[in-house]
Amino acid sequence: MKIIVGLGNPGEKYANTYHNVGFLTLDAVAADLGVSIDKRECESLTGSANVGGERVILAKPQTFMNLSGKAVSALLGWYKAALSDLLVIYDDIDIPKGTFRFRERGSAGTHNGMRDIIASLGSGDFARLRIGTGKVPENIPLVSYVLMNITDGDRALIGGAAGEAADKAIEWLNKTNRPRG
Repeated sequence: MKIIVGLGNPGEKYANTYHNVGFLTLDAVAADLGVSIDKRECESLTGSANVGGERVILAKPQTFMNLSGKAVSALLGWYKAALSDLLVIYDDIDIPKGTFRFRERGSAGTHNGMRDIIASLGSGDFARLRIGTGKVPENIPLVSYVLMNITDGDRALIGGAAGEAADKAIEWLNKTNRPRG
């Protein structure tokens, strides 16, 4: 069992914002796996696939970003998954636009959604993919920036990074699904 969670805010109002890059990336993973993310469970929209003989759940929490831990902990509990079976994908202002970073574990950094997940799970010992949305422009409050629509100038950079991050998520699945022996 593996669970990949893309972070974002539910609703059309937020669909194209910087804070929804996790949803955007998860959509690319779903397209690669031929999965529809449309089942409602554990305060999330989910879809499932079989990769290398193992069930994979793709999830978009519907709790709003800062309460993501509620949905993620519900998913891990429902599916009886370990922290090592979890990958969380999200936006990060501390990473340059057009890039992404993968880590096996870590802190929440400046991301409130990740803070809530780590607090809910009691640990940061799970994999994460951070997609760079770049530094907040001067004179724009952080909350305004992450909730504004991705600019036309940034769309290709962030979309490219989301596509590459989706490939990394598939690579993580294939690596962690190898038989142990």
